[in-house]
Amino acid sequence: MEEHITVIGAGLAGCEAAWQLAQRGIPVLLREMKPERRTPAHRSDGYAELVCSNSFRGDRPENAVGLLKEELRRLGSLILSCANRTRVDAGGALAVDREAFSELVTEKIRSHPNITVVPGEVTQLPPEGNVVVATGPLTSDPLAQAIQTHLGGHGYLYFYDAAAPLVTFESIDLDHAYFASRYGRGTPDYINCPLNEAEYRAFRQALAGAEQAQVHGFEDSEVFEGCMPIEVMARRGEDTMRFGPLKPVGLPDPRTGQLPYAVVQLRRDNAQGSIYNLVGFQTHLRFPEQKRVFSMIPALREAEFVRFGVMHRNTYLDSPRILNRYYQVRQDPRLTFAGQITGVEGYVESAASGLLAGLELAQRQLGLPPINFPQETAIGALAAYVSDSSVNLFQPMNVNFGIIPPLSYRVRGKRNKNQELAKRALEVVDQIRALLAQSGENGGAFS
Repeated sequence: MEEHITVIGAGLAGCEAAWQLAQRGIPVLLREMKPERRTPAHRSDGYAELVCSNSFRGDRPENAVGLLKEELRRLGSLILSCANRTRVDAGGALAVDREAFSELVTEKIRSHPNITVVPGEVTQLPPEGNVVVATGPLTSDPLAQAIQTHLGGHGYLYFYDAAAPLVTFESIDLDHAYFASRYGRGTPDYINCPLNEAEYRAFRQALAGAEQAQVHGFEDSEVFEGCMPIEVMARRGEDTMRFGPLKPVGLPDPRTGQLPYAVVQLRRDNAQGSIYNLVGFQTHLRFPEQKRVFSMIPALREAEFVRFGVMHRNTYLDSPRILNRYYQVRQDPRLTFAGQITGVEGYVESAASGLLAGLELAQRQLGLPPINFPQETAIGALAAYVSDSSVNLFQPMNVNFGIIPPLSYRVRGKRNKNQELAKRALEVVDQIRALLAQSGENGGAFS
């Protein structure tokens, strides 16, 4: 076994990969540029900082991301364990107190006896030894150039991502809002801010014409659809937002018993419930414009914004040309990538890539056979998509049932079909977990 494995980056994927390696007795050297330097999107020195949202999305296994989370839980994911321990009420979604979550991940990583943290920016790839690069979508320019050179000139791809604003709970006018979760699922954890038709149309018009912050080289076509800025959405059509984040379906106003024309949802951002974020309101408007336009929402007329939305460029690899299904560089297997730099999109997906990369690297270090995550599992389906050399125009991908092979038998109803797909996947994951146990590993159990 080597003296240690280097993991570059202490985001979700880097922490997950480091944890999986360390849990199997493998020394890890974790390189993280905080606190010496932060990216433009980061606000704290903690690890696994959640930048865009505090939500890990749906938690039901018949939902693809819910299935992925359950797979990670069963395999001892650090990220999912910390998320479960710092969760806040969010209906059927898994949302966390982002500061408490980051603090818990940081404490777990720093206190692990097999992980040594070395702060400071990394500008070159280590010339020897196994390395996991999990520097995320905001990889620094010097390291990005070093990776580009190492890969022989393979081009990066990129898109622009955005974060939503945060407001204080006490500044929300609850006379113009109500608590509810869509379709009454779970507990009524969201604050819903209704707009009538006239209010909505005035808001959309102001939003579509608001002044944007300058982001060099930005064009609407370069925005990832899953993080579409709200003002870009407003420009796409009169009712585009009403079929997106302002959709009123399943959210009747208890005061009238009727569906509003449109609804802006606010989700708790911390355990105390003192801060809420505007769901789906990623934006790159100038800060004064955000205050002006978002204050047109009746419940937010006097809102106190503790953070305005920001826009940043996300960098990722043309992975189908570079990586195999273990996230290893085909031409240089000592080099592994994990997280959003590979083109997996989303918090849970980033953690999944880190878990797979860490498990596979641990197997190699311990002289054990590779772990086969078939495409029937959500973890395996993501890895297969990222490494599929037949993909010509590669784009970042959230987990979805469309990348998982269909059932060999017919099932009536989408929900029932997804439940069967989830059952099949979890049976395979349980077999993998058993194989890990039989080979003398602890499965990466969280402790």
